[in-house]
Amino acid sequence: MELRHLRYFVTVAEELNFSKAALKLYTAQPSLSQQIKDLEEDVGVKLLHRTKRKVELTEEGAVFLEQARLTLAQADKAVAMARQVSKARQQLLRIGFVPVAEMKVFPYVLPNLRVQSPDLKIELLSLNNMEQMKLLKKGDLDITFTRHNFHNEEIESKFVLREPLIFILPANHPLAKYERIPAKALNDIDFIIPALEQSGTLHNTILDFAKAHDIEFNIVQKADNILFNINSIGMGLGCTILPGYIAPLIMENTVIRPLDVELPYLHLFVSYRKSTNSVAIEKFLKKKKKTFYLDTNRDD
Repeated sequence: MELRHLRYFVTVAEELNFSKAALKLYTAQPSLSQQIKDLEEDVGVKLLHRTKRKVELTEEGAVFLEQARLTLAQADKAVAMARQVSKARQQLLRIGFVPVAEMKVFPYVLPNLRVQSPDLKIELLSLNNMEQMKLLKKGDLDITFTRHNFHNEEIESKFVLREPLIFILPANHPLAKYERIPAKALNDIDFIIPALEQSGTLHNTILDFAKAHDIEFNIVQKADNILFNINSIGMGLGCTILPGYIAPLIMENTVIRPLDVELPYLHLFVSYRKSTNSVAIEKFLKKKKKTFYLDTNRDD
């Protein structure tokens, strides 16, 4: 027994005429008669009494009609509620991000997106790489901006931008006198490093750079967030290496100096589930693609 059998039966019961019911259901009368016959065989009782002149409900048919109407009403309600939830999800975009996206991506994408899709609700969550990927796989995030390329069978990751690192130190630091600081001069300097737990990619990139150039920092502090890192430099507690996007945020008593060797770069990737069919995600990616060249194959 299928829902269509119930719909056919209810229509016949309301019209008490197979010809009228067939027209209302946009089906042929012989086909409708067969559907009702199949339904009666499934139920195991006679639901309609048919003669050449009229169609009447049997007692069993009257009881069945009441319940059939309730069943169809519940089915229609279930469909409507499911579609309502789907529509709501289509109008909600949950984005995870590392801080650089807040300054280098969102200002160029979100304003136009809000103008074009005023009903779209956007939730922004600042999280580290692994926290974002965990939520993306669970379906609790729709899009992520991370420092790592998570591309696999389940996740699509695309390169967004490459960002240089900068060397920051107190304005009164002895090394501030150099226009270009020799890398060898960084040995044993007091250094504030971003914490591994919150900025794993940056933390490891700095250590890899130091190892490649035989530099041993005297790590005096690990900073849980970028602003704390900047403030610590302003207090004269040490030097640091940070992403270039924070340059406008540095304090008056701190300076940026290039080194005589090139500092590494960090990459930013946008990721989403390949199985997604969200209109909101498609709109966001389309808008971002107009601003940034997206490359699936870029390594991290």
